[in-house]
Amino acid sequence: MAILLQRTNDALNINRPGGDEALSVNGSDWLWAVTAIYIVSFIAFYALNFVARSGEKIFHYLFIIALLVGSITYYAIAADLGYVVIRVVNYKPVDPWTRQIFWAEYVNWVVSWPVVTIALGLLSGISWATILYNVALAWTWAISYLVSAFVMSNYKWGFYAFGTTAWALLAFSTLVSGTISARRVEVARDYIILAGWINLIWLLYPIAWGLSDGGNRIGVTPAYIFFGILDVLLIPVVAFAFLFFARRWDYGKLNIAFTRYGRVPTSGQFPEKTAAPAPAPGPGPAPAPRHRVPSSANRPRR
Repeated sequence: MAILLQRTNDALNINRPGGDEALSVNGSDWLWAVTAIYIVSFIAFYALNFVARSGEKIFHYLFIIALLVGSITYYAIAADLGYVVIRVVNYKPVDPWTRQIFWAEYVNWVVSWPVVTIALGLLSGISWATILYNVALAWTWAISYLVSAFVMSNYKWGFYAFGTTAWALLAFSTLVSGTISARRVEVARDYIILAGWINLIWLLYPIAWGLSDGGNRIGVTPAYIFFGILDVLLIPVVAFAFLFFARRWDYGKLNIAFTRYGRVPTSGQFPEKTAAPAPAPGPGPAPAPRHRVPSSANRPRR
């Protein structure tokens, strides 16, 4: 017991922080807690995958990937790895002033935001074209913020504006187009709850980013307390919310049977899965009539 009580977080002694604005030991402690939440959620989700219904497995697969990647990236951030020191543009006490930018967090967003987008799309029954459109918007949002964080001039806010525009388009698509489609497959109530919660969390990311990696109004430790709360509410919480609601969904109406003809209802017969019987051999062609040549005895005499 004494050994456990005397344990300390040595990550920042081994991996030294960089920059004037850097992660603190208390911030690293919080990030280890977030890492533990992700790892426990990943293990639980992977175990539940073995008892999932066939139509439900796609949601397990999606969130297993998001939880695993989140575990890896938060492990890196808690250990004070996966960062670059960038010169600060705004709100610097002295010039020059530098800050730790953890690129590992953006890797997490590049994976987790599209996962949530795909899960909402599959639930609502929207077309594959709309799902791909939403995934592209999520990638544009995350990558624009990543580029903006590394720009060491006020031109960074242009990339921030582009990324925030992508977020606004994504929010409109998931809240409007997704809800319309969810009514057709009779899951509108659950979809509105999930999409509303996800978009509420998404709404806070531009604020958190603008105060931290963008505007340097808050330090690295407060920033990653903010980001850690948002990420936990977005991925582990939403993952288990999907499982809770999934028990009452009719997977025959959700259009998640994957065939060469695209996404179709799970009920029905599909030609590539049901081989047509070979046709029975029919009667051959009728023989051609044979013309008899009259013999010389039967020929008429002249």
